[in-house]
Amino acid sequence: MSELTNQIKEAVDFIRSKTKLKPEVALVLGSGLGETVSDILVDQEIDYASIPHFPVSTVIGHSGKLLLGSWNNKRVVVMQGRFHYYEGYSLQQVTFPIRVMKKLGAETIFITNASGGLNPDFKVGDLVAINDHINLNSDHPLRGKNEDELGTRFPDQHSVYDRAMIEKAKTIAENNNFKLQTGVYVGVTGPTFETPAEYKYMRIIGGDAVGMSTVPEVIVANHMGMKIFCVSVITDEGNPVVPQKVSHVDVVKAAKEAGPKMTLLLRELLQLI
Repeated sequence: MSELTNQIKEAVDFIRSKTKLKPEVALVLGSGLGETVSDILVDQEIDYASIPHFPVSTVIGHSGKLLLGSWNNKRVVVMQGRFHYYEGYSLQQVTFPIRVMKKLGAETIFITNASGGLNPDFKVGDLVAINDHINLNSDHPLRGKNEDELGTRFPDQHSVYDRAMIEKAKTIAENNNFKLQTGVYVGVTGPTFETPAEYKYMRIIGGDAVGMSTVPEVIVANHMGMKIFCVSVITDEGNPVVPQKVSHVDVVKAAKEAGPKMTLLLRELLQLI
């Protein structure tokens, strides 16, 4: 057993010692979105700091708790807060919880984030179902020796984001009188927000939204054969005629304001899978 697989086993064994619940679906909640599942029926709440080999969230808007319970009659495991490369963690550490949640039993994963809008049609507060991504991170979570029991050496990425779930989500949004945008997410390392020239460049290469998370998590979830649905909240517009300054406080505030729509979308989509 390799060091990584041994660490995954130790984390899984610890969590299973706290609860007998076997999750069907995993959720990763991004900046300002920790209350999205406030009505979850919690079986067990575990601080990241107590789980073997888990990193600890250091960013405002990420509470740092793993919840296991029931939400809309589905068994779920929920990350209230994630980890980022810019915090000083390796991408293997950043994505470690994804592997743990899969080994706990989750076959499907919902990933949320707060992102900057590159598409001029996207406005603050819009929800965007991610249908593809561009990876501009300076490292890769699968770099190094491949663990064959976790996934193949060269994962295909032609259909990473589940098309059926995207279509179901669009129908849910339409039935509830709001539009669910779709688009390509550009993943960067951060922690600096983008310059006007960088926003322009990312739009030119095909990006609709940009953020500092998600892509490494998606790569690892795909590596492990999970079904993936990812949705962004647009928290700032990076493609206006006159570029606007942005702060993390603004990002968290905008994400929280979009929280009710996010909750509705994920809760109803959960029921359809």
